[in-house]
Amino acid sequence: MDFEQFRGVFSAAAHEFLLWVGFGTIVGLCAKAVMPGRDPGGAIATTLMGIAGSVIGCGVLIFILEQMGRRHGPITPISPVGFGAGIAGAFTLLLFYRLFSGRLLTESEDGDEFMHDQDRRRRRRKLTA
Repeated sequence: MDFEQFRGVFSAAAHEFLLWVGFGTIVGLCAKAVMPGRDPGGAIATTLMGIAGSVIGCGVLIFILEQMGRRHGPITPISPVGFGAGIAGAFTLLLFYRLFSGRLLTESEDGDEFMHDQDRRRRRRKLTA
């Protein structure tokens, strides 16, 4: 491989990387707009969630379409279908994060059913006051 070929391959790889980073940022922001709340992490966590959600969403979409035997064009992050799949993947990641971290549902107290975290805080304030 000579220098010109190496430069072309490196340029294409850098372009693809920057495309996914930029797209991941937009997708992460859209997913947090759909499901707002106080989550740890700032811009870097949002970007990583968007990138991972895009990869997961587009990968699942390609897998489903291939299993159904449908022909599909390239699903890229720039396409509208890829954008929707990316937002769905990032939304799913954010939902699972909130479920597993205990922010969406918390364990009950005194044999109650599941209660939302805000209701639990209100109840604690009433008990301590």
